[in-house]
Amino acid sequence: QVQLVESGGGLAQAGGSLRLSCVASGRIFGIDAMGWYRQAPGNERELVAVLPSRGSTNYADFVKGRFTISRDNAKNTVYLQMNSLKPEDTAVYYCNARINFAHYWGQGTQVTVSS
Repeated sequence: QVQLVESGGGLAQAGGSLRLSCVASGRIFGIDAMGWYRQAPGNERELVAVLPSRGSTNYADFVKGRFTISRDNAKNTVYLQMNSLKPEDTAVYYCNARINFAHYWGQGTQVTVSS
């Protein structure tokens, strides 16, 4: 069984920063891409950033220059550093990873940005 557990969400003011973490655990033989998605109330889940094991990082246009995704392969962990936060960044942020040739989701962590 593979699990993804996110942490680091919370409340921030506009212009502030938060750092999300996601740790993968369980019977892991290989991790390909790791990434972050978000879903605001009434909206569909959307890609924020994806970091493959090989190749270039993919960011959504609305976070370019503000968010940075990184990973620590030794710790099976992916991070999302979020700077210059805006109220429209308010959403539940979900970690997603392709592990052992299957996709897994975390339970989500709430990020709320006040104006």
